[in-house]
Amino acid sequence: MTQTPTPTPASVQGPSGPPSMGDSGSNGVLRRSSLTQNTLPSWLWIALLGGSIVFGAALSALLGFNLATWFIFTAVTYVLSSYLITRTRVNRRRATDGLWTNLVYLAFLIALMPLVSVIWSVASVGIQGLMAPGFLVSDMQGITGLVDQASQTEGTAVLGGIFHALIGSLLITLAATVISVPIGLLTSIYLVEYARGGLLARAITFFVDVMTGIPSIVAGLFAGAAMAWFLSVFSGVTGLLTTQRSTLGITAAIALSVLMVPVVVRTTEEMLRVVPNELREASYALGVRKWRTILKVVLPTAISGIASGVTLAIARVIGETAPILVTAGFVVNTNWNLFQGWMTALPVYIFRQFQNPTSPNFSDPSEQRAWAAALVLILIVMGLNLFARLIAKFFAPKQTGR
Repeated sequence: MTQTPTPTPASVQGPSGPPSMGDSGSNGVLRRSSLTQNTLPSWLWIALLGGSIVFGAALSALLGFNLATWFIFTAVTYVLSSYLITRTRVNRRRATDGLWTNLVYLAFLIALMPLVSVIWSVASVGIQGLMAPGFLVSDMQGITGLVDQASQTEGTAVLGGIFHALIGSLLITLAATVISVPIGLLTSIYLVEYARGGLLARAITFFVDVMTGIPSIVAGLFAGAAMAWFLSVFSGVTGLLTTQRSTLGITAAIALSVLMVPVVVRTTEEMLRVVPNELREASYALGVRKWRTILKVVLPTAISGIASGVTLAIARVIGETAPILVTAGFVVNTNWNLFQGWMTALPVYIFRQFQNPTSPNFSDPSEQRAWAAALVLILIVMGLNLFARLIAKFFAPKQTGR
């Protein structure tokens, strides 16, 4: 009597489909599943980049090696080889996606190169002047051509510093901030909270757009003319201004405020517009007046972006040269009074050291001071941008649970 074989359960004989990742065949070798087929190894891009660098260096050497051609040949080789390998081994869709991703990274590197080049050029030359004794705490009073001649011929330390220019830049920029921030903030509040698209609001928006593109030298001429008119009208007022000249530190601050106001208006307006209307409506529903709603609800919500925009506006004007040169003049000593006498700012100091060296025949000390002052100015601007990001992060609304 023949016995029929007992069927083996499915759980014992295993699935009928292809083995999954980690399954082994009869010889014990791991086999890849369909989910991991047609994938490239993670180290491939490093190998392609290394090969592209070597190949680009070889092609650049054939034409006379320089960094520009080396970068171009390397970038083209890497992008094309990555696209071709991905399209051959994977598929066309992944290759196209990788191509555009590489092009975006390449555009970022190209945009970053001028910044790195400027920082490297200024730092490599200016660090020597920055390390000179007393550079940050002394001014140019008493520094003559004979002093620079002795420094260059005898190898002594370069004397003279930027203390007067640093104080002038800080005072003028601080005064410009005090003038422009209230004007810009109140203008933005009117445009967002009170204006209803009327004629006055459209006119303000138009003139703010015009002021955004105004040349800085025009702002300086306007401030000088306005201060000259003011002094001529109020010349009989005693104790207000101790000089009849329009070339003053406060005049430079007015010129910079003309450049700062449109930036503050635009950034503040955008920050106020992103505040949800539900917050305003909730405050109105509780019977809170409009001005108090703006002061207690709207402004605290948008304070992060407002503070960041103000800091960026300061960084934008602290490096202006033309309006300060026209309105504040140039001196070699430290002046702490915005309402009396000329003042010097860092951009003007750099310009004068390059254009009019202290010793025309021995200009190396003046160039060293100029490069070091330029490095200090770059560090200040970078610090302000970093400070703006910290302010934005610190004042950002905190996310709380429900």
